[in-house]
Amino acid sequence: MKKFGLATQIFIGLALGIIVGAVFYGNESAMSILQPMGDVFLHLIKMIVIPIVVAALIVSIAGVGDIKKLGKLGGKTILYFEIVTTIALAIGLLAANIFHPGTGIDMGNLEKGNISTYEETAKASESGSIADKFVHIIPSNIFQSLAEGDLLAIVFFSVLFGVGVAVIGEKGKPVLNFFEGVLEAMFWITNLVMKFAPFGVFALIGVNVAKFGIGSLIPLGKLVLVIYVTMFFFVFIILGAIAKFAGTNIFTLIKILKDELILAFTTASSESVLPGLMAKMEKFGCPKAVTSFVIPTGYTFNLDGSSIYQAIAAVFVAQMYGIHLSIAEQITLLLVLMLTSKGMAGVTGASFVVVLTTLSSMGLPLEGMAFIAGIDRILDMLRTSVNVIGNALATIVMSKWEGEFDKEKAERYTASIKQSDVA
Repeated sequence: MKKFGLATQIFIGLALGIIVGAVFYGNESAMSILQPMGDVFLHLIKMIVIPIVVAALIVSIAGVGDIKKLGKLGGKTILYFEIVTTIALAIGLLAANIFHPGTGIDMGNLEKGNISTYEETAKASESGSIADKFVHIIPSNIFQSLAEGDLLAIVFFSVLFGVGVAVIGEKGKPVLNFFEGVLEAMFWITNLVMKFAPFGVFALIGVNVAKFGIGSLIPLGKLVLVIYVTMFFFVFIILGAIAKFAGTNIFTLIKILKDELILAFTTASSESVLPGLMAKMEKFGCPKAVTSFVIPTGYTFNLDGSSIYQAIAAVFVAQMYGIHLSIAEQITLLLVLMLTSKGMAGVTGASFVVVLTTLSSMGLPLEGMAFIAGIDRILDMLRTSVNVIGNALATIVMSKWEGEFDKEKAERYTASIKQSDVA
């Protein structure tokens, strides 16, 4: 397999996984053999993500040095994230109203999935006020937050620690050097972990096809189609327009991120591409300080694909039960999603929990999400890929906005990609 690039290897793993899953559909023993291989890959990914996020944020913030400059970058970044995710939510609501994916569905023919775990998380979130959510961002014990993978708390601490290192000047340089070393070491480990990616993809896809079968898509095919079409529209029209305004091309960006997008799509894990995404954006001309700040922060605040899914799924459930949502109610739904989607970062099955929490706050039946649970993996694959594209573009936009984008470096890297494709 050394003759093939990572993208080709993952494609082979994907194809073999679908074939093996289809052959062993419903076979519990086959699933029990494949599942550990997929779990090993996901554990390897989760093992490297938190150290990379912490080191990258501290290096980027301490490296900037100028606190005013850092504050401006942070403010601009959060503003951009909020605008783009709100557009994504609005487009999701619009698509659900135009195509009506939930209208006319016979729920008697649908298979329910188990959502009890998600419901418990949603209820816990629902019981807390908005003030509680803000309090939760500040960790009472950073080591506990690191162990639990609480991304919002980790980002908060890392930003504050990075500011501290920057403020103490010369005394902070050994600390900065240490975290720079950690970041480089983690990137080396990432390259090692990625060699296992084709096998992880093979196992994860194989288990899902063997468990649900390709036939599970048919009853909810309209929902899958609406979500996929809406996400493609968002990427090529909305993000395409933003890319053009920023002086780049969305197709060029997708070509550069080919390996990362295939990996994100097949694993449905945005964590798996974090290191590769950061490395690619630096090669494309974005400064390390901007890349190391924007991408980890984007994993918390800038999930465009997830926003589209959440909006369509919420309206889908209402339509499925014949509940009409007025314009005022849909505006309320948009505002609720804006809040809940930001408070769920780092939670397992975050998008699913966001929709459950939103349905609960709007008085809509939670049981409707049980019908989506069976095909959620199929939806998760594309929304993860869209999240990756959105964060990559955000890095370019912020680099341009700060006047630090290296156009010549970007052109050289693009040319080298074209040459490698020809070769």
